[in-house]
Amino acid sequence: MILNIEEIVQQVPLPMIVKDDASRQLKGVPAKSVDLVVCSPPYNIGKIYERDRKLSLSEYLDWQSSIVADLATVVKPTGSVCWQVGNYIKDGALTPLDIPFYEIFRSQGFILRNRIIWRFNFGRNSDRRFSGRYETVLWFTKSDSYKFNLDPVRVPQLYPGKRHAKSKGSSAGLPSGNPKGKNPSDYWEFSAERDFFENPVWEIPNVKAGHPEKTEHPCQFPIELAERCILALTDENDFVLDPFVGTGASMIAAAKLRRRGLGIDKDAGFAKLASDRIADFSNGTLKMRPSGTPVRRPVAGEKVAKIPEEWQM
Repeated sequence: MILNIEEIVQQVPLPMIVKDDASRQLKGVPAKSVDLVVCSPPYNIGKIYERDRKLSLSEYLDWQSSIVADLATVVKPTGSVCWQVGNYIKDGALTPLDIPFYEIFRSQGFILRNRIIWRFNFGRNSDRRFSGRYETVLWFTKSDSYKFNLDPVRVPQLYPGKRHAKSKGSSAGLPSGNPKGKNPSDYWEFSAERDFFENPVWEIPNVKAGHPEKTEHPCQFPIELAERCILALTDENDFVLDPFVGTGASMIAAAKLRRRGLGIDKDAGFAKLASDRIADFSNGTLKMRPSGTPVRRPVAGEKVAKIPEEWQM
């Protein structure tokens, strides 16, 4: 069933999950009605939800191009898209998906504002290349008139006592930072320790075993990552759309921040899982990692931090 956003807004106070094909359901979304798209689309790498439709890379990109064309119709002129992607890998050859997706979105008139690097600590280890430990979030806007709310996503100043130099005229000697915090960096550069600390990374742990949000979904999207995008790029009561909603993380973030929303997934099991998780959030029983919590590091003395005796022989 194709639903109309106005009907969803009137009938459902929480974001709604629809079990349907994204291409079909997007045709029922009114033009220029969506404030933000937050999505991690399938990567076409053979995950369980992709096995019914094996596509070549060119076929996959053609399919995704049709999805982006539909998004260009439904996103408001003041709206944004946050498209989180990783890599397509076949026969050991890697294609960073943000490269073709940039061209796909650009061809539909979208403007790239940031290429955000999301780093995480754990993932599949590789033997014949460096282990992948980051993915990218492409933030596009529909026009030059867009929302960007910096204050809700500022990070603490690393040098709050830093002051302007004497050459700065009337600002000389005054604190050089913003008391509300600094603008988060859009990247992490692996260089000297000084550069690492001066360019804060969007370091949000991916959802693996032991994470409180973990479900049976093989490529789960963390709620906090969606939450940052929604905080920065929308206002309360704005409408958030996710055409490949998976476990519902984007819609949970929308509900948490008092936004309306529609999530779409063609897999009946995952659509139900997402709906159940939103219901659990609503009644206060959903397990979530607190946003802004520093990534845990092992401390000296912990068993997992000790070098095994076998390695010391």
